[in-house]
Amino acid sequence: MSNQSTKLDRRSFLKVSALAGGGMMLSFNWLAGCKPKSEEALGMPEDWFRMNGYIRIGDNGLITLMSPNPEGGQNVKTSMPMILAEELDADWTKVIVEQAPLDTDNFTRQFIGGSQAIRTGWTPLRTAGATARQMLMRAAAQTWNVPVSEITTEPGFILHQSSNKKAHFGEMASLAATLPVPEEVDLKASQDFKIIGTSKKNVDLNKIVTGKPLFGMDYKKEGMLYAMIIHPPAFGNRLKSFDDSQARSMPGIRDIFQFKSLRDDYKRTFFDTVQFTDLIAIVGDSTWQVLQAKKSIKADWEIQEGYEEQRDMFGREAVRVVPKGLENTDAQEMAMKQAAQKPQTQRKDGNPEAVFSTAAKVIERTYTGPFLAHNCMEPMNFFAHVEGDKVTCAGPLQKPELTEHALSSRLGISVENIEIEMTRLGGGYGRRSYAHWLIEAAVISQKMNAPVKLVYTREDDMTGGVYRSRYQATYRAALNENNQLIAFHVNAGGLPENPLYANRFPAGAVDNYLAEGWEVPSNITTGSFRAPRSNFMACVEQSFLDEVAEEAGKDPIDFRLELLAKAKANPVGEGNDYDPDRYAKVLELVREKANWANSTPGVSRGVSAYFCHNSYAAQVLEMKIVDGQVQIDKVTNAIDCGLVVNPDAAKNLCEGAVIDGIGTAMYGELTFENGVVSKSNFDQYRQIRMKEAPKSIVAYFVENGEDPSGLGEPAYPPVFAALANALYKATGNRFYDQPFSRQLNS
Repeated sequence: MSNQSTKLDRRSFLKVSALAGGGMMLSFNWLAGCKPKSEEALGMPEDWFRMNGYIRIGDNGLITLMSPNPEGGQNVKTSMPMILAEELDADWTKVIVEQAPLDTDNFTRQFIGGSQAIRTGWTPLRTAGATARQMLMRAAAQTWNVPVSEITTEPGFILHQSSNKKAHFGEMASLAATLPVPEEVDLKASQDFKIIGTSKKNVDLNKIVTGKPLFGMDYKKEGMLYAMIIHPPAFGNRLKSFDDSQARSMPGIRDIFQFKSLRDDYKRTFFDTVQFTDLIAIVGDSTWQVLQAKKSIKADWEIQEGYEEQRDMFGREAVRVVPKGLENTDAQEMAMKQAAQKPQTQRKDGNPEAVFSTAAKVIERTYTGPFLAHNCMEPMNFFAHVEGDKVTCAGPLQKPELTEHALSSRLGISVENIEIEMTRLGGGYGRRSYAHWLIEAAVISQKMNAPVKLVYTREDDMTGGVYRSRYQATYRAALNENNQLIAFHVNAGGLPENPLYANRFPAGAVDNYLAEGWEVPSNITTGSFRAPRSNFMACVEQSFLDEVAEEAGKDPIDFRLELLAKAKANPVGEGNDYDPDRYAKVLELVREKANWANSTPGVSRGVSAYFCHNSYAAQVLEMKIVDGQVQIDKVTNAIDCGLVVNPDAAKNLCEGAVIDGIGTAMYGELTFENGVVSKSNFDQYRQIRMKEAPKSIVAYFVENGEDPSGLGEPAYPPVFAALANALYKATGNRFYDQPFSRQLNS
């Protein structure tokens, strides 16, 4: 048991959002597979008592827990309340979960990204639950006139053993809610957990499978108008003029107008990434009517001049260079090759140049990765209603607080007068971090003086950014006469983003190490994409290490473990951002669970391991080539993400990451011709098909007692290289360029 101060988050215990206030609940979801008849038997309470911003307790013992972060399929809407319920000692079958709105008075870091929701919420959530439990115990002690030290709890109940008194939480909630918030509370020891570490069903499961409203596309309000936008067809274009004469006469059309989503003098922050801000809005009575009108509008475009965009990157001043012109894939490739010749040194240990010049053997390989689209199933959409100096919004987004500030700046309305309700995300992984469509919806609503639902077509989304950057990396390894790795060099960059993590493995494991990076400016907007940068760097680094291991005559797992052993015993340099012992343990675990020592005739295997987002993942992929087609039989995962809150949900995340990664590595690709993206819908952008998914995916988790770290992203990057290394074993050819299908089918 540990002692936790509540001082830092005290406001979370003293204030509560409007949604978490008293009165009728608008919606709820039963946890733990509780059937509707159980809900009816218990009934809804007559009164709710607020313990803090996260927790309400009904007079009948029913408990409402607020889930603060957006839900994008990673299951935080179940896992975060599980943490609350654990420390509260709640009866899981008598718990209701609600999605909290954006509420900066009660919650911090209310967004998803970087696989940090559980990691950063771990202590605050536990403290909130433990604080409410302590207040209930004090209320019972006061009511029964006994010392609080004699009070204990069991799920949903408060007990005084010596007097045989027992009460459910609801009986003490009214008094507890009035008591002072304790300055410090005791948190449970992990061996006492009853909920954390057990598998609980997704709280939205019933609504998902029965098609109940959950997503932004489901959100409707009476009197709501529908809107669409037109943006330039090519990066490097801007709107010159347009003819809407035909569209204005079409049925159901209320207005068509030009507008700016962001002011020219607005200083953008980290997630204000959007290239097209001068847009055409079409507003009408239905999506179909608006879409037909949109098709009839004739717009003229002109080349946009280059400029510099001032940005505030979490307090760090930055400038984005936006060049003039319409970009082409071939010209981009040439620019990247030229930039690679003039890199900046990001880390240097020893004297790598001298060692390379005298090495017995030097291995050099170059890898490339294309632009990628997120391909969210749910189109970008948002509801907005601007009424004077008040704004009400609802829809799917990952970074509501940051978007709220951008919206406030654009409308000239205080953030205190902006309400953002978060719906479930129908796909995200970075794309919905850049929620410019919320601002667009609000600007349109303000102009129309009416509630508006903005909906993007698939083409609007896929042709407007935000993409994963285009990358290139060249690796060199120097071996001595005994086939020992004595120098390592990576030169990596991208258009427009540098993907290099200079302090990651094998930094710290090689005496002579050089990491260089570079960037090429572009007017194509890029940003977060599931495990940003790591998804490329893991692929190329782990593919190259396999090739080096083969040149050294060593087993690929043994080769990696030898390097990690050196990084642990005699680390080179400073700032190595991984724990070599934890890194080694996932490799040892996957070697055991995949039965690496015993190969199967006709089955090709590839291994990969990577550290990102505070977690470690290793994978072994087993495959065959059948009738010229890749058939993946099994992928074995070994994961160190600290304590696992919800095991089944964690396994689901691993399975999804593997399938997603294989599909991206095999087929994902966007190119450009005169600034126009090559693929604008699912019929052109090849994705993995059900029959191409692995027949079996298994996941094993290292049990080390560490606090939870990231999981939504760490299981994604390694599978790229595990696939590439298995393909080499199956075909005899190394795969240096994504997507792999181009080489496989050539």
